[in-house]
Amino acid sequence: FFLGRSGIHVRMSDSEASDEATMVGSPRSPPSPEQLAKSDELKGQANTKFQENHFSEAIDLYSAALEQNPLNHVLLANRAFCQIKLENYGSAVADATEAISLEPTYIKSYYRRGTARLALQQLKLARTDFRTACNLEPTNKDARSKFNECEKAIKKQAFEMAIQSDEIASNEQNPEDIVVEDSYTGPRIEDDGEVTVKFVEGLLAHQKAEKKLHKKYALQILYKVRDIFKAENSVVDVPVPEGAHVTVCGDVHGQYYDLCNIFELNGKPSETNPYLFNGDFVDRGSFSIEVILQLFAYKCLYPKHFHLNRGNHETINMNKMYGFEGEVAAKYSKDMMRLFTDIFQWLPLAHVIGTKVLVVHGGLFSKEETCLDDLRKIGSSRHQEPPDEGPMTEMLWSDPGPNKGLMPSKRGVGVAFGEDVTEKFLKANGLELLIRSHECKDEGYEVEHSGKTITVFSAPNYCDQMGNKGAFIHLDKTLKPKFTTFTAVPHPAVRPMQYAGMYGSFFGS
Repeated sequence: FFLGRSGIHVRMSDSEASDEATMVGSPRSPPSPEQLAKSDELKGQANTKFQENHFSEAIDLYSAALEQNPLNHVLLANRAFCQIKLENYGSAVADATEAISLEPTYIKSYYRRGTARLALQQLKLARTDFRTACNLEPTNKDARSKFNECEKAIKKQAFEMAIQSDEIASNEQNPEDIVVEDSYTGPRIEDDGEVTVKFVEGLLAHQKAEKKLHKKYALQILYKVRDIFKAENSVVDVPVPEGAHVTVCGDVHGQYYDLCNIFELNGKPSETNPYLFNGDFVDRGSFSIEVILQLFAYKCLYPKHFHLNRGNHETINMNKMYGFEGEVAAKYSKDMMRLFTDIFQWLPLAHVIGTKVLVVHGGLFSKEETCLDDLRKIGSSRHQEPPDEGPMTEMLWSDPGPNKGLMPSKRGVGVAFGEDVTEKFLKANGLELLIRSHECKDEGYEVEHSGKTITVFSAPNYCDQMGNKGAFIHLDKTLKPKFTTFTAVPHPAVRPMQYAGMYGSFFGS
């Protein structure tokens, strides 16, 4: 495997991959009637779990069914669909490719692979899959629609690349030139430009009432927070003095009302109640503007006591596909998205709490020699989109794995790192614990690698369908994690991915 701009690719041609998949399955003896019956029984159970949105359990059951009947292309295509739901796009491509090698005329396999490739920004390969689906069933309107949407995405990408230099050179709007209408009743930033407690708490109530912050004040927050992030390093140290504490939250994903609930449960941010939010503030949920403006406002108010890490969803491609770009355009303007992108690129990549706890969004690294000092040296060069390979990309995308060593990522980007990798990295860098996010967990958190790796996820009932709890972690001077879990609260009737445009039909709920 190697990591390219579009994700992880396999060092073999498509035909070689097909041959390999066939070689794996072909020598097996045909399943017995008993095995076929057991496989069908497991498939039925898996289908039920899928309908209940229990995708991890469905994957386990499809895998068990495949052990009984390894040449069943439908099982592979169904498992690929579950992998897509869990954003495991690398595994989805692998399953769909094997399904195609077993039955080249099964249209759903091309749907699954095309969708996963689209998520990995392999647009031309995705187009090829949807074109094949159209050729297999020329009258299939859904296949034609997917192909046409993929064509539009390719043309849009080419157009945006062509005008990119002109966009960057365009002048940013000066908030001072914007007049606030007399009819506006929301929170205001005073003439001195300072973000105050009164403003931030007013913003919390204003947005909770489904009202929009005036663009003048939104821009003031964005310009101020950008200056703050530019002054921070790629790795930020967070001290925990005697009697102090810090709360670590995971992905929020545009679930504003659940964010407000965190502050209800754990107290609003302050100099005596500091927070660290570990990336993926936006996308998926359709209140991403509300989330990001609230978080940025708190950062302006408490720059040394309110911390934000970059996640893999604070990137251009993810924002295009999962709704944030469309939401910014709908609630403010397309031009404002360039400013958000610029700010996202200045976000720190990691925080070290109390000198012993490393907090990153994704995980660890493909090269054993990568150390904490290397992450600090990234510095201002982090101001870019994640590169083809290297620590920055892996900090945003990697996941812990159940086996030893390093493995290809199920997502198609980053790596899966084993307990031995975690132990070695922590020991070499004088650390005791890795806290990361990036994965939805049923209980809102999961402790792995003999207690050395913790995943925390703070978006309960993710995408209004997963049924999971959210969680946050309380760390005091001892740095021993204490977990709080919580369930989702009601929100206005706006569906997830509301602003995702044509991508909504691929990745929506």
